[in-house]
Amino acid sequence: MSIRDLRVAAVIGVYDWEREIEQELTFSVDMAADVAAAASRDDIADALDYSAVARTVRAVVTEGRFQLIETAAGRVAQSLTAEYGLSWVRVQVVKP
Repeated sequence: MSIRDLRVAAVIGVYDWEREIEQELTFSVDMAADVAAAASRDDIADALDYSAVARTVRAVVTEGRFQLIETAAGRVAQSLTAEYGLSWVRVQVVKP
């Protein structure tokens, strides 16, 4: 499962001027979740909630106010794995 081109406005960067503005980051997230129940029953209640995943990405990044995009990506991956029981996650971040 994937989320592509999720845009998040955040304070991120190491320079003083970067700490005073918001910059738009673009996230792409690939996730491995157990979809067997959702697939067999065709019931949305058993499916991964993509909007909740997007909210988690936004919350982690906006609250974190990280200096490095590597830290932002790592924290997003940790949060998603823990919160949604994912067996693995890959996070790509693009900063303008």
